[in-house]
Amino acid sequence: MIVGFATILFVIAVGAGLAHVGVVDDRMIVTLGEVAFFAAMPALLVVTVSRIDLVGAGVNVVASASALAVNLVLYALVARLAWRRPAGEVVIGSLVSGYVNAGNLGIAIAAFVVGDVGVVVPTLLLQLLVVQPIALVVLDRLRGGAAGAAAALRRVATNPLTVAAVIGSVIAIAGWPLPEVVEAPLSLLGGAAIPLMLLSYGAALRLSPPVGRSGHTAEVALASGLKLAVMPVVAWAVASALGLEGPALLGVVLTAALPSAQNIFLHATRYRVGQDVARETILVTTVAALPVALVVAAVLG
Repeated sequence: MIVGFATILFVIAVGAGLAHVGVVDDRMIVTLGEVAFFAAMPALLVVTVSRIDLVGAGVNVVASASALAVNLVLYALVARLAWRRPAGEVVIGSLVSGYVNAGNLGIAIAAFVVGDVGVVVPTLLLQLLVVQPIALVVLDRLRGGAAGAAAALRRVATNPLTVAAVIGSVIAIAGWPLPEVVEAPLSLLGGAAIPLMLLSYGAALRLSPPVGRSGHTAEVALASGLKLAVMPVVAWAVASALGLEGPALLGVVLTAALPSAQNIFLHATRYRVGQDVARETILVTTVAALPVALVVAAVLG
């Protein structure tokens, strides 16, 4: 687990270093994010999701969905009703308060700490197939996309991440193995996804104001507190009430305690909204999630 966090922080530091010496600038940050969004991440998702066993995850789904919903709603209520933040910033802030880093760090922790990658899968698919499509439709419309149900469905159907998650899920449910001629190039391309996102994120950290100086301290504190404290507690309470125990319970709570996902910063960059809140919250939760995860593992492991 420590190696997983250290690896992420190292690649982020490389991105920051490249920006510091002028190799990466603001325009290149956007380019890195676009390449990840339209090519590398879809390839990674098809390969990863297609290998997952989707059977018997009902309690996990309920616990994960409950924890995620509580965080999304609490952040949105405070940010919109109390602080009167614009809708786009509320969407990004809500996502970064509950959308966990399940795709890379989550899978690694599930494999090496819990011993079962399947415990993180319900959260991964819930985020990719439900939360993310809804959020992207809202962000598209706020940016000036065409209104109406048909336009909304078209945006979901043409979003590369959603399409990739659906394809991977169909393959997993059907039990079809990916042909090597398909899997090999997808794996090669997908291998670039996480480095691209982390390099982009690290460069953005270096070229942006330090944490606490962007003028969004309250939003970052709220999102980070919800992510690191509220979400694991809600996941534990719901999963325990439904009878989950042992490694399965540990997996659900560890997944909820993961840091905010870097791809929320990717969305914030692509839609040009909420970048500061996304960037700072991801940094805070990535640094603080390790001690939180160690406590969870010590208590429930």
